[in-house]
Amino acid sequence: LVESGVNVLTSHQAIRCEARDGKKFIIVEAQGSSTDKQDHQNKQEIAIEYDELLCAVGRSARLEGYGLEDLGIETERTIETDDYLETLYPNIYAAGDVVGPYQFTHVASHQAWYAAVNGLFGHLKKFKVDYRVIPWTTFIDPEVARVGLNEQEAIEKGIDFEITRYDFKDLDRAVTESANHGFIKVITPKGKDKILGVTIVAEHAGDLMPEFILAMKHGLGLNKILGTIHIYPTWAEANKYAAGEWKRNHAPETVLNWLEKYHTWRRG
Repeated sequence: LVESGVNVLTSHQAIRCEARDGKKFIIVEAQGSSTDKQDHQNKQEIAIEYDELLCAVGRSARLEGYGLEDLGIETERTIETDDYLETLYPNIYAAGDVVGPYQFTHVASHQAWYAAVNGLFGHLKKFKVDYRVIPWTTFIDPEVARVGLNEQEAIEKGIDFEITRYDFKDLDRAVTESANHGFIKVITPKGKDKILGVTIVAEHAGDLMPEFILAMKHGLGLNKILGTIHIYPTWAEANKYAAGEWKRNHAPETVLNWLEKYHTWRRG
């Protein structure tokens, strides 16, 4: 964004909008780490002139006009369902944006399977919707994809974690396509290869993510990804290289030292 000429203000909070002499301004305030009231009072307000203001507030489903309220089904913001996507009535199921909690097409498709199967066979066996591994991608240039925890969420949960990062500047396919910018960031528990979360910022980030989604879904760690053959030269090799970075950071130094001595002895 910065390279495209966008002025990005992090650690700033929008306070209000004003009109001055026929011009429009948004007033922002820099946010620091201190919570002291005196410090807050000393913060400087900055007026930024703008032509148009775009505010992303999300979207809400239209739930009126279907007779749901006449049936007593809760429809304040979403249709209220249980863990099986069943509403107040056992013969009415709901899926997609009208249910939430994620407004993604792929989540709606995921829910649709559960709603259909539970609707057809719920009298025999019901299946709870599995929301454990929900990925999403923001389709900008470059794409931003993520699944699981990010750093802020891991900190809030009090998890002792570490970060492994691989930069696309070293990926042959990315170099070939003049798109060697971006990175893969993997969050794992301290000293373990279990994948807690992944963020990818790069071209084709959304296409690279499914391998990590599969690994998280089925409890596979970075060692399994590292031990899987990836076709050269493809974008998917970046996933293996990220796993390789983790492995290098956890190389058993004691064992390597003994192996060095052993092979030195063998060479005479």
